[in-house]
Amino acid sequence: MIEKGTHLSIQGITVESAYQSINQAMKSKELSVDLRERIVSRHRSGEGYRTISAALKVPMSTVTSIIWKWKKFGTTRTLPRVGRPARLSDRGRRALVGEVTRNPMVILTELQRCSMKRGEPSRRTTISAALHKSGLF
Repeated sequence: MIEKGTHLSIQGITVESAYQSINQAMKSKELSVDLRERIVSRHRSGEGYRTISAALKVPMSTVTSIIWKWKKFGTTRTLPRVGRPARLSDRGRRALVGEVTRNPMVILTELQRCSMKRGEPSRRTTISAALHKSGLF
């Protein structure tokens, strides 16, 4: 195995630049709730961002964003992501899956009528996509 500090160049790519590109490509994981709570408690006790960052070995920008989120929303928990709301509720999707499991030969128009009876009108394409996502169509 080649050490990180070794200078080796293959077609203009050094080991150091390869490590940098690998590190940039990797996504970071979310911090645990416990660690986020510790960051907020240290902030409330009067410690500075830099001190918290050094003590918990977390980047200062992460400490800043966690404290900002806590001040704005009053929580450090992961909030729901933004995006378009689903047309079908989980309950409606489960009902469709149950209907198809009971009667595999049912047609999409019939499923559409069933969803309208439940008070959740949906297009055939929406129903088909939901069933496909559930692994049925």
